[in-house]
Amino acid sequence: MKEFDVIIIGAGITGAGTARDCALRGLKTLLIERADIADGASGRNHGLLHSGARYAVGDPESACECIKENMILRKVASNCVEATDGLFISLPEDGLEYRDKFLKKCAEAGIHTQTLSPQKALSLEPLVNPELISAVKVPDASVDPFRLVSANVLDARLHGAEVLTQQEVTEIIKEDGRVKGLKVLDKSSGTVNTYYAHYIVNAAGIWGAKIAEMAGVHIGMLPAKGSLLVFDHRVTRMVINRCRKPANADILVPGDVVSVLGTTSDKVPFEQCDDMKVTKEEVDLLLREGCKLVPSLAQTRIIRAYAGVRPLVASDDDPSGRNVSRGIVLLDHLKRDGVDGFISITGGKLTSYRLMAEMTADLLCSKLAIKAKCHTADTPLPGSEKSVKFSSVVRKAREMKMDTSVIEAAVSRHGSQVEAMDFSGKGSELVCECEKVCRAEIAYAVKVLGVKTLDDLRRRTRVGMGPCQSSYCVEKAAKALAEELGDTSLSEELKKDYLQHRWKGIVPVCRAEQLAQAEYLRNKYGK
Repeated sequence: MKEFDVIIIGAGITGAGTARDCALRGLKTLLIERADIADGASGRNHGLLHSGARYAVGDPESACECIKENMILRKVASNCVEATDGLFISLPEDGLEYRDKFLKKCAEAGIHTQTLSPQKALSLEPLVNPELISAVKVPDASVDPFRLVSANVLDARLHGAEVLTQQEVTEIIKEDGRVKGLKVLDKSSGTVNTYYAHYIVNAAGIWGAKIAEMAGVHIGMLPAKGSLLVFDHRVTRMVINRCRKPANADILVPGDVVSVLGTTSDKVPFEQCDDMKVTKEEVDLLLREGCKLVPSLAQTRIIRAYAGVRPLVASDDDPSGRNVSRGIVLLDHLKRDGVDGFISITGGKLTSYRLMAEMTADLLCSKLAIKAKCHTADTPLPGSEKSVKFSSVVRKAREMKMDTSVIEAAVSRHGSQVEAMDFSGKGSELVCECEKVCRAEIAYAVKVLGVKTLDDLRRRTRVGMGPCQSSYCVEKAAKALAEELGDTSLSEELKKDYLQHRWKGIVPVCRAEQLAQAEYLRNKYGK
């Protein structure tokens, strides 16, 4: 029975960011997650750091939030962000009427745009649809959501927060109409623990509706499923958008060694939120529409499909969720429902997570009578500190005759934290060739980032996420992880569990080259 100033439910980007902000302000903070970090929508999106341009016409408030947060995250989370820029292209069927409105609304939101001729756009991105009639350049970027969540969780811990994963809330404790604490099932041990706090923050995304019901309040949430495809290499250098009202498959995002095409938007029942599966029809739809952006996608190998659920707050009037605001929803349930000690933060986007966290922490501090300013807009996340130099790390790698591209890959994922990795001895062993993950990075992930399974490791290092989709690295990764966990007998179990998770995303795209890859994977590792 431990007591905190605040307990935050949900270790997606919103919960992780809120935990970090609260810890930086000196609040005694506990972050609880029923699975692993970024297990929900935070790890199931296209990895776009929005410029706000996508929302400029239909949701100007969100557009303004996005461009401001975009500029902040480029500075404080530079290790997680790649400044790709983006193109909004108009095709003949789109016309130019929407583009003209788009330019006007972007200017009103403070989003810098540059109108390009078709020839100029094609010189920048030769593979976009050559039939385009116009293009607009905007300050979009790509962001690694797993890296971003992990950095926020790490910094929260470094500033005193406790973080517990595999912990499922089973009951919210109320006394005299006030929320006082939680009963939590430890899914690893099967025990139930009790935690108390002055305030509970519900940051559980779409699952926040269930958490709210436990507290005796209702949040009208609309589960909107979004399906996406991953291609086996970076097809473009820039983010490619369709310059029209948001619709299916109108954005292609380059990230790390792959490209992500998204997304669909369909209302689904709450019962499906824990088991999102991409259908063959959704794959066909995404590919058909995506080829209008970049025709060569028709001949590009699709390595997997995945889906997430947007935590939208809306009525049943909009069955797709396309027209629902992506704005931030911060609910003080004392004012709204007469239930003290309980706050919900939802809506928004990955790009606006830091602002959502700031708003939540501001409310908590006002309730706790704590005068503490927010510093997340000017304090770099771990790994994004500008002053750190990596020359000594690279020099040591060269002395060991180690492939410097492996060091560079580790730096791209962890920034200055790479200095805490030991590349000597077994540390230099390459485990995942596609993503250049070595043993030193795996050891660091276990000791510092709390990794327990291969899926946990994937989220923090991208092991198995490259073109081979773990076909060649899973055995080496399972063995290395088991050794780092101190129990070599875990290797086979870790491998089987991981392959089962990855197989679900491979099945929907078993066609052409990927069908052969899937057969190889199945024959090699069996059922």
